[in-house]
Amino acid sequence: MQNQKGPNALPWLILSIAVIALDQWSKSWVLAALPEFKAVPVIDGFWNWYRTYNTGAAFSFLSDAGGWQKYLFTVLAFGISGALGYWLARTPRGDWRVALPYALVIGGALGNVIDRLVHGKVIDFIQWYWRDHFWPAFNIADSAIVAGAIGIALFGLLGGGRRADAGRRG
Repeated sequence: MQNQKGPNALPWLILSIAVIALDQWSKSWVLAALPEFKAVPVIDGFWNWYRTYNTGAAFSFLSDAGGWQKYLFTVLAFGISGALGYWLARTPRGDWRVALPYALVIGGALGNVIDRLVHGKVIDFIQWYWRDHFWPAFNIADSAIVAGAIGIALFGLLGGGRRADAGRRG
């Protein structure tokens, strides 16, 4: 582990910016090129482009709550991103097992916040399916959040990962 007084992991936020840019670019393409609520096959029997919207969170949680949820999810995303940014500032730059997942979650969370603030809902467009079983549509930001969460779990919780500000109990 690098000395905590050495360079911090804040440059990993460049990855967050790249996630936001790719996410917003893809959603711009979706709004310009894909019809609403109509499947456009990419790989028949497995993957469609399918432009839809989500006013809630994962799996449309609270999507029918009347509009207040937009503000709740925006505040949560800013809060979580702020906390992860704080931890990045306290993480050694070379500790990619911590920095990479944090940067992915930050980029994904803020990508979806942009949608909520600009459109009032999140634009989803990737639809996987197998036979008659359809996974809920998602987007690049959602993918980054899930990959980051898996990384946090694998490297942090399961792998005995360390965070620069984590105190030891005992």
